[in-house]
Amino acid sequence: MSGTRHLRSQLRALRPAAFGADPSGARMERIRQSPNFADGVFQNPLGTRQRPSGSMAEFAKIYFRKEERARRTPAAAIPVHPTTLKDLSRPPVTGLRLTWMGHSSVLAEIDGRRVLFDPVWGERCSPFPFAGPKRLHAVPVPLAALGPVDVVVISHDHYDHLDLPTIKALAGTDTVFAVPLGVGAHLEHWGVSEDRIRELDWNETVKIAGLALTATPARHFCGRGLRNQQHTLWASWVVKGDEHRIYHSGDTGYFPGFKDIGAEHGPFDATMIQIGAYSEYWPDIHMTPEEGLRAHLDLQGGSPHGILLPIHWGTFNLAPHPWSEPGAWTREAARSADQPVALPLPGEPFEPTGPNVPSEAWWNAYEVPGPRAWRVGGVPVEEQERERGDWDLAGER
Repeated sequence: MSGTRHLRSQLRALRPAAFGADPSGARMERIRQSPNFADGVFQNPLGTRQRPSGSMAEFAKIYFRKEERARRTPAAAIPVHPTTLKDLSRPPVTGLRLTWMGHSSVLAEIDGRRVLFDPVWGERCSPFPFAGPKRLHAVPVPLAALGPVDVVVISHDHYDHLDLPTIKALAGTDTVFAVPLGVGAHLEHWGVSEDRIRELDWNETVKIAGLALTATPARHFCGRGLRNQQHTLWASWVVKGDEHRIYHSGDTGYFPGFKDIGAEHGPFDATMIQIGAYSEYWPDIHMTPEEGLRAHLDLQGGSPHGILLPIHWGTFNLAPHPWSEPGAWTREAARSADQPVALPLPGEPFEPTGPNVPSEAWWNAYEVPGPRAWRVGGVPVEEQERERGDWDLAGER
């Protein structure tokens, strides 16, 4: 028996630090008592396929096809907003400002407080510095230059949302972390003190710096190591200040629960919705842009309201679709629904309840040309563009 314990100890010593740590002790006991934990794992709001469906041979054929592979990378370096720090030095006039730093990382300045969602400042979303998806654009501002943050919110423990070098850098600050159940084990393993961690189950609320933060359901999964035990929860988040309220989806497939979240906590001045890294091979765990728009409208009570900020796109190549397609598809779908959408450059601050919300298709100059296969309302987008006169006589946009 002692030999077995010694072997386990040796194996743990070989485990990469980026794998984090599994929940144990009192943390694991709390997880077992969660109404969302059954049969030894956290459960989704409804049935969810977590493994890719369909033929993997067919998926590999599509993924490695030369023409499509070329469109998953920008034709030139994606720019970042050049004056982010200067712009952030001035307080928001309306009391609410969002700065998309790329992927799902957003700095929200809300009613005098600063909230940083899913901060990923690392070069790769991977447990290894030499392999894995690499950034398509630079980080808009150095993390150390960002200034004090009142709370860091983590949606779940996947590498493109919970980044070891970023967390280690933030561990040396005074910020508080709001995370789903179990994720605190990773943070403590990386040097964040227990008294700065607030772990929430779905529909639990914590007050931090005068803000009310609520972990709300999402349809996804978790895991960082070779053995995925499903012992850490995933969540979307509602943040309410004195005057404003915002929503961050984390990663999620579409599910009817968005209506319940909206009825309980909405409507929202802004939603940050995952609309990238979708595929027909994993339809239950990520949303397409049309599904993301539908989720936003559900959260707003069924009608256009507030600003939709698309997230989880344009920074890492994580799916077979062209890198710019999520932004273009979201813009088209939102236009068809009369829903205002924000499409900033990475690092470009904007005020959702103020004027001059960025909405131009800045990615056009950096994408590799090719067919646009997606649809809006069941109609091919190129057909809709022709009807509007967005194409010239040569048949080009």
